[in-house]
This record gives sequence, structure tokens and C-alpha cells, in this order.
Amino acid sequence: MKFQLTLIITFSVFLTNCRQLPKIKLSQWEQTINYEVSNDSLRIPINNPINCPIRISAKSPNADIKNSIANKFPVIIASSKDTLITFWTDKSKDEILIKFSVMMGNPNDIIHKKDINLPFREGHKYKIIQGYKGKFSHTSKYSKYALDLNLKEGDTICSAADGFVVGVIEGYTEGGNSKKWRDYANFITIFHPEMNLYSQYVHLKYKGSLVKVGDYVDAQQAIGISGKTGYTDIEHLHFNVLKPNNIGMESIQIDFIEGYRGVDLKKGDWVGK
Repeated sequence: MKFQLTLIITFSVFLTNCRQLPKIKLSQWEQTINYEVSNDSLRIPINNPINCPIRISAKSPNADIKNSIANKFPVIIASSKDTLITFWTDKSKDEILIKFSVMMGNPNDIIHKKDINLPFREGHKYKIIQGYKGKFSHTSKYSKYALDLNLKEGDTICSAADGFVVGVIEGYTEGGNSKKWRDYANFITIFHPEMNLYSQYVHLKYKGSLVKVGDYVDAQQAIGISGKTGYTDIEHLHFNVLKPNNIGMESIQIDFIEGYRGVDLKKGDWVGK
């Protein structure tokens, strides 16, 4: 019996490790930036298609336009606005290469933190399986104040506060306990304009979003279905509240309307409403 059990466990681990990563990385929202050359001007029209600020950075291997790009970027574009960046060039479009990167949020916005709701339905309670600065995966500046709750696959996730849906990924089907799966989780991102903060709900089921980018959601509204996609081998909800910083986003401490303080919640604690 012991020999048979060992074989089963080994085979299960082997299957987990042999899962193939998705061939395509999905994006939270659609963003296309093109540029054109007209006479002696390089024109870069940029629109912000989501309901939160975005930051655009740019790089180019073209030595003669590096300084121009450095003077114009990064640029912050307000919610649902657009802008036009122009500068002189004597090159044709085919001779110019520019790579853009886009991030959510304006690090100059003032944060107005307030208590939020637990991210699940009323009448339910769940166990904390990893708290602040958890050693398994809450070790980076981006995730150190996240909470993992033992929602089962198929359980309903709710918005922690009023806000706009600014990111949705729901096309992944699997996950695994290797860090190589970190970028392949389904999740929802919501911007809360009253606080200038962002909440994320991670490891959703395949096609598990009940909302789409552009939707406005109320606090405690059902937004998604829990699963176990991405960097995990157990079904659960990874809940994180973020603020913009100069290089991206960072996790922040938060308290809950139901009376819980995030900093006090430890592995094994139960929370409910």
C-alpha cells in the first residue's frame, strides 16, 4: 500500500510539472500605439481606453531621436483621454523603431484610503491561507500585503468597493506550483477613484469574469468566479490592493468594513460577513 501511494503521488507531481504554459500572454485591456511621419514631424497619437490614468514610457535604438523621446516621455494620460506627441525627425517611418510600455495609475495622485468590503458574498466565511508577507508568494513589493482566502472553485467573488473595471483576463485554463506560471492567472482589476487605489482578484476560473473592461461596479457586486489558474496548485482567491509608484504598483495595507484589520489576519484565521 505504501509503495502504491508513493507511485500515485509521484505520478501526480509529474503531471503537474509537465503542463504546458500557454503560448500567448493575454493583456488586461487592449492598447495599441502607432506612430507616423508627416513631412519632418514624428507624430504619436495616444489614447487612454480605460477609466483610470495610464503612464506611457518609450524607448528607441535610434540615436538621433533618443533625446527627443526622453524629453517627451513618460507621459501620464487621464482616464478616457487622449494626447498627441510630436517632434522633429528627418527619418522615414521605416527607419524608426519605438517600443512603448504602458502602466496603470498616476503616482502623483493623492491616496484617500478607507475601509473596504471583504471580497465575497454576505453570509459566507473563509479561511486565510496566506496573509501579509507570506513566505510562499507574498514576498515582493507588489504582493506583500495581499491576502489569500480559501474560496473554492466556483465560489462568487465580489468587488471590495465602488469602481471601474480596468482590467480583465479570463482566457487561461490551468495553473501550477512553479513560478513559471506567475504570469498566467486569470484576474480582474478595479480602479476605485474615490481612493485612487486599485484592487485585484486573482486565480479566477476560465471564463470566470462576470464583468468587462469599462463596467462600473458597486461595492459587494458579484464580479467573478473563483478558480485556480496561474501560480497555484490549490483553488483560492488572491486579493490585493495596490497604489501606483514610480516603477509600477505596490501593495498596501487595508482594513475592512466588517471590522477586520488586514495586518492582524494570519494563516488559519477565519473571516466572514
